[in-house]
Amino acid sequence: MPLRRVYGLIINMEIVVGVLRGGPSREYDVSLKTGAAMLTALPRANYEPRDIFISKSGVWHVFGRPVEPERILRQIDVALIGLHGEYGEDGEVQKVLERYGVPYVGSDSFSSFIAMHKVFAKKHAREAGLKTPRDVLVEKEDDVEKKVTEIIRSLTQPVVVKPVRWGSSVGVSIVSGYAPLMQAVSELFKDGAGNVLVEEYIRGAEATVGVVEGLRGEELYTPPVVEIVPPEKSDFFSYDAKYSGDSKEICPGNFSKAVSKELEDSARAMHKALMLRHYSRSDFIVSPGGVYYLETNTLPGLTPESLLPKSLNAVGVSMPIFLEHLVNLALTR
Repeated sequence: MPLRRVYGLIINMEIVVGVLRGGPSREYDVSLKTGAAMLTALPRANYEPRDIFISKSGVWHVFGRPVEPERILRQIDVALIGLHGEYGEDGEVQKVLERYGVPYVGSDSFSSFIAMHKVFAKKHAREAGLKTPRDVLVEKEDDVEKKVTEIIRSLTQPVVVKPVRWGSSVGVSIVSGYAPLMQAVSELFKDGAGNVLVEEYIRGAEATVGVVEGLRGEELYTPPVVEIVPPEKSDFFSYDAKYSGDSKEICPGNFSKAVSKELEDSARAMHKALMLRHYSRSDFIVSPGGVYYLETNTLPGLTPESLLPKSLNAVGVSMPIFLEHLVNLALTR
């Protein structure tokens, strides 16, 4: 516990943990749930949780009142980031914390930006020796028609259309044919997605693997691989499938020892390649043609429906234990 001087006396005080949740993101609702899970699970014997709510417009609040970030951050010892998507996972809120010298859980601003950017992340994956789906990047709305023609000629249908810098499968669709592809790409540009990535569709089983630094004496600990079986009405692990409770998550997944080891090794390789910190979760497709890397989450969800908590719980690591471990990492590294 930190020592503080109060009226001339030095006393032990609980560590004040600021839990950031909400934020100007399309994943606002899920962020509220992750933040709530953090606030509930933090052990009160050692920590004093401080609920820091960030509105959709980006205004910070404590105790229901709007406050400038600088004032809030002077009152905490360490930050837990319960934000997802833009502002939370792309490095923006990390820049604020770094500006005021506040220790925080998770990757730094630069690594967060790289991991959130699907094109940059895939480049690091290929350099690390991992397989990734072939893709075509659409960078300008004016080039949509030209790029769609190129995609139809170069990639087998169907294809996966996704925004380059959104998370949790927000805006992702699987389409086939010229007109549906034109519509999917054009709608993302209208919604403000910026660059759009179109990938070949890899058929196979979806898998996800968490990585936690320093847990159980291991440099990079990987809890059991989770196999994801989306509901029959969904072609993939979409945003709705993630949080509706209709998907089936099998932990440990029904993979061979060799495939499970490859998935674990690949998750650790991406954690290192992206220069991440404290914890992460990487997603893959296990197909007849091998294991394909999809993306890495630097702030994976910690709601009751989320995958990393389920994986950790399968090996006896509860949320209070996990959060205490993360806070200790942030305060010591």
